[in-house]
Amino acid sequence: QVQLVESGGGLVQPGGSLRLSCAASGIFFRIYDMGWYRQAPGKQRELVARISRIGSSTNYADSVKGRFTISRDAARNTVYLQMSSLKPEDTAVYYCNAYLNSDTNYWGQGTQVTVSS
Repeated sequence: QVQLVESGGGLVQPGGSLRLSCAASGIFFRIYDMGWYRQAPGKQRELVARISRIGSSTNYADSVKGRFTISRDAARNTVYLQMSSLKPEDTAVYYCNAYLNSDTNYWGQGTQVTVSS
């Protein structure tokens, strides 16, 4: 079965860094666009960053541009989100997404990121 397993979340001080990882299994990783989304308490889930299937194209939410970097490693079936200069407003549950089309779309279980002093 399909599994997307996120890791790397935790508590970090403002200005700090974290790297999230999402290991995919049960899918042909190379043909999926991969993304990171987040959901803060009381808010809707929002796109953070997305990378195309061969990694040639990325896009970011305006709120994270210049601070976050998404990348993928096809050999490891893993997508990463490097987060720097973290702010309290980045606090959320971060979810990994694998997207092929509207009918073939998978989510991880989420990992908590808390930015606080």
